[in-house]
Amino acid sequence: MDTENSVNHEPDMDGRDIENDQLMDCKETWTAESYTQPLLSKRVNTTSQIAIVGANVCPIESLDYEIVENELFKQDWRSRKKVQIFQYVILKWAFALCIGLFTGLVGIFNNIAVENISGFKLLVTTDLMTDKKYFKAFAVYAGCNVGLAAAAGALCAYIAPAAAGSGIPEVKAYLNGVDAYSILAPGTLFVKIFGSVLGVSAGFVVGKEGPMVHTGACIASLLGQGGSRKYHLTWRWLRYFKNDRDRRDLITCGAAAGVAAAFRAPVGGVLFALEEAASWWRSALLWRTFFTTAVVAIVLRAFMQLCSSGSCGLFGEGGLIMYDVSAATVTYSSSDILAVLLLGIIGGIFGSFYNYLVDKVLRVYSIINERGAAFKILLVVTIALLTSCCSYGLPWFAQCIPCPADSSVSCPNTDVSGNYKSFQCPSGYYNDLASLFLNTNDDAIRNLMSTSTSKEFHISTLFIFFTAVFCLGIITYGIAIPSGLFIPVILAGAGYGRLVGRLFESISKLDTGLFALLGAASFLGGTMRMTVSLCVILLELTNDLLLLPLVMLVLLISKSVADNFNKGVYDQIMKLKGFPYMEAHAEPYMRQLVALDVVSGPLITFSGVEKVETILHALRTTGHNGFPVIDNPPFSDAPELCGVVLRSHLLVLLKGKFFSKDKILGGEEILQRFAAFDFAKAGSGKGIKVDDLDIEEEEMDLYIDLHPITNTSPYTVVETMSLAKAAILFRQLGLRHMCVVPKSQGRPPIVGILTRHDFMPEHVLGLYPHIKPHK
Repeated sequence: MDTENSVNHEPDMDGRDIENDQLMDCKETWTAESYTQPLLSKRVNTTSQIAIVGANVCPIESLDYEIVENELFKQDWRSRKKVQIFQYVILKWAFALCIGLFTGLVGIFNNIAVENISGFKLLVTTDLMTDKKYFKAFAVYAGCNVGLAAAAGALCAYIAPAAAGSGIPEVKAYLNGVDAYSILAPGTLFVKIFGSVLGVSAGFVVGKEGPMVHTGACIASLLGQGGSRKYHLTWRWLRYFKNDRDRRDLITCGAAAGVAAAFRAPVGGVLFALEEAASWWRSALLWRTFFTTAVVAIVLRAFMQLCSSGSCGLFGEGGLIMYDVSAATVTYSSSDILAVLLLGIIGGIFGSFYNYLVDKVLRVYSIINERGAAFKILLVVTIALLTSCCSYGLPWFAQCIPCPADSSVSCPNTDVSGNYKSFQCPSGYYNDLASLFLNTNDDAIRNLMSTSTSKEFHISTLFIFFTAVFCLGIITYGIAIPSGLFIPVILAGAGYGRLVGRLFESISKLDTGLFALLGAASFLGGTMRMTVSLCVILLELTNDLLLLPLVMLVLLISKSVADNFNKGVYDQIMKLKGFPYMEAHAEPYMRQLVALDVVSGPLITFSGVEKVETILHALRTTGHNGFPVIDNPPFSDAPELCGVVLRSHLLVLLKGKFFSKDKILGGEEILQRFAAFDFAKAGSGKGIKVDDLDIEEEEMDLYIDLHPITNTSPYTVVETMSLAKAAILFRQLGLRHMCVVPKSQGRPPIVGILTRHDFMPEHVLGLYPHIKPHK
């Protein structure tokens, strides 16, 4: 149901707008409810005779980023004193501080938990291997992994399905204006934190870094809910943030803080929010985001110093990934540049192929996961068992290698981490494949990027590891656990890069550890299609600015190559979930159409002073969020567009029952009786519903003045404006409603209203199937 567009056709028995249902962009058969969570679980299957086969009704709405300039808002703004404005500014910075503090603490907790749980599991496995109890070691290793995986899957399946997956596509969609169900709910935050710890500890080829972005956004959303009547947290100063605009700014800070906490890269977090997450930006938000990530960096540094003394169990610097490659000499010649160019080209091809396979696997998982929670958990357990078999079984095919002569290095390692795992090898030898598989993901990446160890891993070992991680990363993403894509891609890229470095040893002087870093960069660029933010994140991770030219070069090449095949992985996932995401550019076919071409009718409008019965009937028979208000004589000389009134505001006004027997203006009394805070947006799922209204039969014939709550300055476009230009305006301004007005006089003052669903390809091409979408 198009819950935003104020156009109406003959309603069905349930009061739904059937024809609009068919034109929704969310008729995606492969919805996100299948592979991660039932974001669209409230869909209603269409049953009319004109239904499209496989079409589903989409409940996803847009966020109200637009400032509603009605009389109540103006009165509230005029009445604000300087001290209140000062409080508002201070609170924004205070909330940014809290977001950085809490996100940093969650990041520390995640790292400590993963390091200790994984470390205990690996230590027990290593001890049993040392005693040559190989089958018992596998039983303990696989049993721990399956148990942890089942717990993570159960949390996602039963408590918060929205917590499954990376979470970055959801945050990106929210900041674009998509209000999807429960993606930032408290339960989602809880499961995201603990499910991520359990999933990473279970040995999956996933990372806790991607879910940290979602975690930071959830923390910011909770802080920006504006208090809670349920828990008696209704302090007056919290009212400043009871709107989508301020929540959007806070969630942008939260997303940046998540990246900063995951990679210990504060500047990279800011650039990630700017380049990938946010659809709308301004300089004030840049400063506040930078402040948030700086707080995260301080928190991480403080806890790292605390844990370096051994007071955090097995956790030390190893839990916060930091691949220091500054020890390697970064000098390169023309042959090195050629090798890097080849690395970027192949990385772009592999990255696009990775995205293609992820898309196909998610569509298969959608069929399995739609069967219920039990099947979700079964799929998680199956993948956990397969991963355990690969991690424990593949090292048996590797040959034992003599330990290096360097006495400063412990070989073989007897602790949880390190470059040299003995596995089944005798004393003085190590198993290079076990050094990669029987380690935490962070330590495996650190081993691959270690410098001055060019002969540590055989070429065959690197090939087996790259192939296994490439495949396991693809089949793991999409199961019902919080799972990040950064670490699987970095793992595969580092293995591929080090493999190329070994193959090019004769013609290139670059260290194989540097090749691993450049391989990870090429794979990230080919998969995620980010450049600036990834470049800075990698440089902050490696602590070596001398690599800047090479990293920039490989990212540009890999992204350029991959763009020729498909879109970035997060864009593909958003499309798969059915999010009505507005792109920064208009589609080429939109230049062939004008705004009037996609407007449907007839239009539901209200008079400036409207009968209660009329409003109530419109609210019950449609799901539209906004309705045009038209003034007619005697309130105006001729019919004129007064503005747009929101559904939520109408419900508040009707619940207040400030009615009159005559059709007269009652604005002054309404302004005295209501405050702007009464119309502020409630928290998730807490707004007034039509069923909450208690309107008596004798009140139906009374009138109500809509002028005080009508947005008198809605954004309008003329009906002859090209659809491409209208789409760009809609996205850049962060709109929910765009009024289309006639070009000529003597016609009704408004033609229709455009919402984001009217710009979706499924809607436009459904109306005009003869248009070629790529021309």
